[in-house]
Parts: sequence; C-alpha cells; structure tokens
Amino acid sequence: MLISPLPIRVEPYKLAAHGERLAGLVSLADMPRLTEAVGQQSGDAQVWLDFTIDAQGRRGIEGHLEAELQLPCRRCLSPMASVVESDFLLGLVTSDALAANLPSTHEPVLVENEQLNLLGVVEDELILSLPQVVYHDEADCQVSRDQLSSGAGDVEAATPAESPFDVLKHLKGKH
Repeated sequence: MLISPLPIRVEPYKLAAHGERLAGLVSLADMPRLTEAVGQQSGDAQVWLDFTIDAQGRRGIEGHLEAELQLPCRRCLSPMASVVESDFLLGLVTSDALAANLPSTHEPVLVENEQLNLLGVVEDELILSLPQVVYHDEADCQVSRDQLSSGAGDVEAATPAESPFDVLKHLKGKH
C-alpha cells in the first residue's frame, strides 16, 4: 500500500532520461475541478507513474491511478462509493505543434519551463475516468422506480391526442 505523497511538481524530461518510477498518494481534497464535478471528496488517489523514452525518442508517462470516490446516485442524489481506475499513456510536449505529432495512443501533456504539475495531470485523468452514470442497486436506492414515474404518461397513452387538423375541420364546418 502506498503511504507517501506524490510530488506536486517534477522535471519529467530528467525522470524519463533515467527511466524513473514514481508512486504515491494525491489528496482528493486538493482537486478543485473534481470537487466541482462530483462534490467534495476525502481520501487519496493512488498513483503509479513510469517515465519513459520510446524507440522513436518520445518521452512519455505510462500511468495507473485508483481512487474511491463518493459519487452522487443519479436516481436519489445521495453519495455512493465508487472505485475509479485508469490506465493512461501521456506524451510529453512543449507546444501544440508537437502534440499534433503524437500517435493516437498518447494523450499530450504540456510541459512548461521543464516542469510538470503532477496534481493537474492526476486530476485530469481522474475526471476523464469518471463513470457517465452512477446508480445504487434498486433495492438499496432511496428512490424507487415507481417514484420516478408520475403515472401521467400512462393516462396520456390511453387517450389518443387530438389532431391539430381537427381545428381546421371545425373552422370549415365539417364535423
């Protein structure tokens, strides 16, 4: 189990040149965009990062992250524990032009002044890995399927809707 925090800023080109591996924890409470997307979180994300240079000389990061988040159930809106995991492959670039030259297997990550903000990278990957929809099991949810439907749809389906052309019939005097 990881116990040490991941550094916030690193020099990724030096780490790639030495084939370094970083592993550590990142506090979920330090991620404002994640908080905005799914609410306040507690705990840590576990992160493993391998800094590499491939056969074409591209510097990159092969990474894996895991976090247990409290995500709102889309049915009852109460939080539920969800494990989010992601494997990712990042290509280190210094400009948008270089990002366009990366293969489709790599996501570009911008390195400015030889520094990389790892907190931002981890937060980006975590947000991209969020599930689209989260529901409790129906037996565990505070809102049942019956409470979600108003029942009005069944009544409307039983009686046919008036045709908009019925008004024209009445205007022309044809019943």
